[in-house]
Amino acid sequence: MWYSIYATDFTNSLEKRLANRSQHLKRLRLLQDEGRLLLAGPFPAIDSIDPGPNGFSGSLIVAEFDSIIEAKKWADNDPFSQCGVYKHIEVKPFKKSLP
Repeated sequence: MWYSIYATDFTNSLEKRLANRSQHLKRLRLLQDEGRLLLAGPFPAIDSIDPGPNGFSGSLIVAEFDSIIEAKKWADNDPFSQCGVYKHIEVKPFKKSLP
């Protein structure tokens, strides 16, 4: 089943985000290579594709897992969770309708 992983960042976490980005992307690419990633990306903190020093306010990942427990476990083990980028993570079942 698909699950949405909605994470909000700690304030002023851009430096940690940038330092751990490659490891975060590596895990996402593994999901992608397995055909289990629907979408992933950050929320710019301002209305700009490149927020610069304003950074990001969080992230959204929609991926396939065997259960919500597995999705939560994956999210909790993400480098952004481990290093203090993510302040809060919400995992919910997701039903893809379109496209």
